[in-house]
Amino acid sequence: MIFPSKTFLSILFVAWSSADASPLRPNAGKATLSFATRLNARGAVNVAAVDRARAQAMKQAGSMGKRAEKSSFSISNAVVTYTAQVGVGSPATEYTLLIDTGSSNTWLGASTPYYPTMTSVDTGNTVAVSYGSGSFSGEEYTDTVTLSARLIITEQSIGVASTTQGFDGVDGILGVGPTDLTQGTVSNSGTAPTVTDNLYNQGSIGTRTLGIYFVPSAASDSAGELTFGGHDNSKITSSLTYVPLTTTSPASYYWGIDQSISYGGSTILSETAGIVDTGTTLVLIASDAFSAYQTATGAVMDETTGLLMITSGQYAKLQTLTFKIGGKAYDLIPNAQIWPRSLNADIGGSSSNIYLIVSDIGGQSGSGLDFINGYAFLQRHYSVFDSTNDQVGFATTKHTDDTSN
Repeated sequence: MIFPSKTFLSILFVAWSSADASPLRPNAGKATLSFATRLNARGAVNVAAVDRARAQAMKQAGSMGKRAEKSSFSISNAVVTYTAQVGVGSPATEYTLLIDTGSSNTWLGASTPYYPTMTSVDTGNTVAVSYGSGSFSGEEYTDTVTLSARLIITEQSIGVASTTQGFDGVDGILGVGPTDLTQGTVSNSGTAPTVTDNLYNQGSIGTRTLGIYFVPSAASDSAGELTFGGHDNSKITSSLTYVPLTTTSPASYYWGIDQSISYGGSTILSETAGIVDTGTTLVLIASDAFSAYQTATGAVMDETTGLLMITSGQYAKLQTLTFKIGGKAYDLIPNAQIWPRSLNADIGGSSSNIYLIVSDIGGQSGSGLDFINGYAFLQRHYSVFDSTNDQVGFATTKHTDDTSN
């Protein structure tokens, strides 16, 4: 997983590379955006309970259809959060926004007030979004949003909060999820263009695509990068393999895919629908698959952390966990299946214990959202979220087989 030290780490956001498969528009160049990551250490943190609450809220909302006031979920209570410094207005005021692939509205005002400038336009519409761990409501404005010197968006729809709940220490959210998640959030409007949509529409990037690269904390001083408009070819060690977004609801309302999972060569979850989500810390799987995994590993439940726990002897016998996506196998080696031991105390665990990062999603398979590939999966495999072609891609990286945990 991408677990930072207790101080903020700088991460580089790199824009589209000319080595990508899809050609750029002539005026679409490279740009970088620095952002920070932090560990939300609160002593005894039941990591699994936090993730499970998010998963259950997403299931419930997705089953209600494209009603985004209940279909977007923030990462404000996640164990690991990522924040970008984003300028809004001209001259710009800087805001600290959470970066979230599980929601799509960009909004601010939870902490730092919004200051209208010469580029601010009050549309007269209202905005309201309820998240799994909070909510906001307020007015819609359009304004200039500056991600970097080369990534400047004009007339971007933003929410200006008058009331918020659950967003201490940040100003709001930079939503980079699917556009459909904005459905119903803005009055007198269908969907609202996301920052990715407008970067594409205004010619800054050549495709509505996000590439995400995470680094295990012990492997580097950097925690990763996000690429607007494609992927960073220098970060992958295999070809990218794409799969279409699932058509199974409720996973289809998010970055949903179909996959199967096996442990040690034995299938524990037959091909089914689930999602890829940067706002989830663990790998969550359906209860029947989780029971099979627990039996196979011999793990016991630790009530404090909510995680499965194994002995050093069991760790020595741990087998590979394989995710089969679109006919391609993506592995989590034994070391990738354990929580970073240097951070055990941050979740209320013992420094000598070995905890597993596979957890129960809270329902049997067949629900339409039977797994979530969270940070524990994404820090071992490069991921690409492609709105232009309605697909998600994966590739291995030099950290896929790291033993840093």
